[in-house]
Amino acid sequence: MQEKVVLKILQEQLKFNKNSIEKLKLFSQKLITANQSYNFISKSTENDIWGRHILDSAQLVKFIDFNSESLSDLGTGGGFPGVVLALFNQNNDFHVKLYEKSPVKRQFLNKVVDELDIKATVKSNIYDHMLDTDVIVCRAFKKLDQVIQVSREIAKKSHKLIILKGQNAQEEINKTFKKYKYPYKLEKSMTNSKSQIIIIKINK
Repeated sequence: MQEKVVLKILQEQLKFNKNSIEKLKLFSQKLITANQSYNFISKSTENDIWGRHILDSAQLVKFIDFNSESLSDLGTGGGFPGVVLALFNQNNDFHVKLYEKSPVKRQFLNKVVDELDIKATVKSNIYDHMLDTDVIVCRAFKKLDQVIQVSREIAKKSHKLIILKGQNAQEEINKTFKKYKYPYKLEKSMTNSKSQIIIIKINK
């Protein structure tokens, strides 16, 4: 998906403002540069970073209340979806925590957060502290049953779990919910007709 097409969607459909768009451009440039030395994203997806990574992450703004919630991104990698969501956020009281175990990726994320003045904090081990958060997001982190188990173990309170998944989302749900029973819904992805977004309410 071409950058121009994605930028139009970000502005018109998802309501990213001009400042956020400019920071997204800088973020994408920094990531591509860093990716020459480290494998933050697959080299084969660099030419489609705006569709494959940025828009794929940005579409989650439709399911988050930035006026009253806080957010944690588990296994954010190069910053997806957490950095993109933090760049959309305009609420100074909205907290975004980016969890990433790789020291190299954390170093990159800290630099990006500092240079682009992003309202986010980079964290290491997800088990270091209990999460006091309203929303947990993840993308290419773990299998669904493992994500649910992790979120139940580390979250202090009831929360919304938003997971970007591929075409096997329903199959994973059917398998996982033989063990867990939580209300959920599936949303279609804006970037791939076969991909879906799983939204689960985890009650503590």
